[in-house]
Amino acid sequence: MRILISHFHLQTGGVSRVIEHASTALAAAGHRVLVVAGEPPRQPLPEGVGFAPVPALAYEEHRPAVGPAELAAELVRTARAGLGDVPDLWHIHNHCLGKNLALPEALCTLARQGQRLLLQPHDFAEDGRPGLYARLIEELGGRDRARLSALLYPQAAHLHYAVLNDRDRGFLAAAGIPHDRLHLLPNAVNLSPPADRSADPFPDLRLWLYPTRAIRRKNLGELLLWATLAPEQDLFATTQAPQNPAEQPRYRRWVALAQALGLGLEFELGNRIDDFPALLASAHALVTTSVAEGFGLAFLEPWLAGRPLVGRDLPEITRDFVAAGLDLGGLYERLEVPLDWLDRDRLRGAMDQALTDLAAAYGRPQTPDDLGRLWASAVRDGHIDFGRLDETAQEEVIRHLASNPHDRASLRPARLPDTTPADRITHNRTRAERDYSIAGYGRRLERIYRSLLDATLDSNLGAADGTVLLERFLAPERLLLLRT
Repeated sequence: MRILISHFHLQTGGVSRVIEHASTALAAAGHRVLVVAGEPPRQPLPEGVGFAPVPALAYEEHRPAVGPAELAAELVRTARAGLGDVPDLWHIHNHCLGKNLALPEALCTLARQGQRLLLQPHDFAEDGRPGLYARLIEELGGRDRARLSALLYPQAAHLHYAVLNDRDRGFLAAAGIPHDRLHLLPNAVNLSPPADRSADPFPDLRLWLYPTRAIRRKNLGELLLWATLAPEQDLFATTQAPQNPAEQPRYRRWVALAQALGLGLEFELGNRIDDFPALLASAHALVTTSVAEGFGLAFLEPWLAGRPLVGRDLPEITRDFVAAGLDLGGLYERLEVPLDWLDRDRLRGAMDQALTDLAAAYGRPQTPDDLGRLWASAVRDGHIDFGRLDETAQEEVIRHLASNPHDRASLRPARLPDTTPADRITHNRTRAERDYSIAGYGRRLERIYRSLLDATLDSNLGAADGTVLLERFLAPERLLLLRT
């Protein structure tokens, strides 16, 4: 099979890692694979996998001024040069995100020419990226949502979609994409034996490690809360600082608060300890407090490192893992704190403003009951989920607990699990190895490709309803102040 895989760039991590895993599995199965991107890869691709640069695939700010028709023609020329003919199918990543305004229409052109396309969105402009959506609706849609839908979410029997999780599959199905053209394709994870725990950098402490780049949605305040309540022998730590300058003020605020309160919390530990697998192995437990993820590697990788995972569950992401047999019973879905500890009026005002700003950013009318729906989803029995708070409210809670540690009894849950059964770690590692290995990913991908190759060609393109997708992502119940 001749396969072309496309993305904007091949920088380390993220989608590039997915492409690396896919091309590794496909090449090992004997397929011819050509990867194209706007710039050369930062690291070598797997052996036997070809690469060709297509500068017009780069981000909008960096690509040459090439229109959709010319981009489509350039992709065909590049494919013929690298594969000897047009691909049997094209596997395109993140086409609808708004990072490249020529790509969506170029892909529609290829589809009308009879090219079989698998479109794999990892992220959506409709999901917390109003700047990208505004660019799409203005410059591609001409303020016409139906026109934009036709470009971003075209439909035909020989045009299929792959998504990372069941949430996205449900949203796209609601928008009108038939189930036989809509595939669940969870990412693969690297499988490596647990590292040696003998080189423990903190032999006299219990290390609760949050392996994360501490951007806002990772909910660093929640880690500070647990550090505030921890006994002296516990050390909490993160591994990396955020790189985006816009994230720095919030990050520095948390660092300053931890220092002011004298918390047992180390920041950027990954920069000081070179042996990352050994650092993971030395942890008493790995922690996640993130309020939003796309795929959710953080819920798989700890078990593969032979360590337990504690912290916040994200059911719309983890229900796929639970369905695969993982036991995530040690996680909590909500961390509830008493509303009486907070400035309720300020908080409701912040939520109302966030809803107003989000509606304006997406050009969506705000309904009178939006704030009521948001508040009802966040508050239960006089308690509010800590993950729904903004930094100001989170700091109020942390300072209250620092001054009144006995009030931890009012939290739900009141503490992180001290121990995790050894058989849960073994069980979850076995399930992760079975269902999320690179080899298993390759087999799943081949099944999707075969269904696409069996599809009837149809030059008449329909469209999913992007308005439905927008409404699903922007439902008030899903709004998080840490993502505004």
